[in-house]
Amino acid sequence: MSGGITGSITGATRLYAILGDPVAPLRSPALFNAAFARLGRDAAFLPLQVPEGALPEVWAGLRRIGNLDGLVITMPHKAAALPLLDALGPTATLTGTVNTARRRPDGGWEGEMFDGEGFRDGLERAGHTPHGARVLLVGCGAAGRAIGFALARAGVAHLALRDAAPGRAEALAARLAEAFPALPVSTGAAGPEGRDIVVNATPLGLRPGDALPLDPAALRPGQVVADVIPNPEVTPLIAAARRLGCPTVTGRAMHEGQARLAAAYLGIAGWEEGAPG
Repeated sequence: MSGGITGSITGATRLYAILGDPVAPLRSPALFNAAFARLGRDAAFLPLQVPEGALPEVWAGLRRIGNLDGLVITMPHKAAALPLLDALGPTATLTGTVNTARRRPDGGWEGEMFDGEGFRDGLERAGHTPHGARVLLVGCGAAGRAIGFALARAGVAHLALRDAAPGRAEALAARLAEAFPALPVSTGAAGPEGRDIVVNATPLGLRPGDALPLDPAALRPGQVVADVIPNPEVTPLIAAARRLGCPTVTGRAMHEGQARLAAAYLGIAGWEEGAPG
């Protein structure tokens, strides 16, 4: 039988879904369904638009769907999903966020966070190692927290944090200090000056007319500029960085990195086989 949503959906089809709002820009449905078709797996991956605040009510229904095997969780639900799960992986526990959940043999649900390691994976596959780098991380929400911990594990030399929400950068700095006491972390109105890698982990650039997350005039050629937004892939920040001669890593790299890790967690064997380069 042809697998994936491009084939026939039957009563035997196993279901996966992504929960978020908005869902129209998401690349996960196409990515997962293409993999299911390539692998000949009788499964389908669906986008489910769940407004902020509605997740507990929706979750109660999802738990009762017997052919639902896994969920990807995106904004604005990465923190809200935590108390709804029966068990958490180590990164989800450390960051207080989750982006993938799977059904356990006992019928319960457990979750883990792969945004950070997916970002690191994409960065390294693009040829940029974070080890020993001085990094500016703009955005300390769910994705930013996961990226901060992944960069710390990768051995960055210094991590500067910036977030428009009062206290959020400081809260992440405190959690990083507990887990990685030897890592120098700074907060405040940090700019890209003197940084090897500059990361936008905010949603700025997702919608037309968004403000830039930082002033591109402060960038210098040679600095690596990375964005977490997969669609549009070339955000205004990425476009500005390229005009200045900066190497760039788009949100697609992070998205594909976390998808590889999420697929393994969800038991989708053979994900890399025949995948486009």
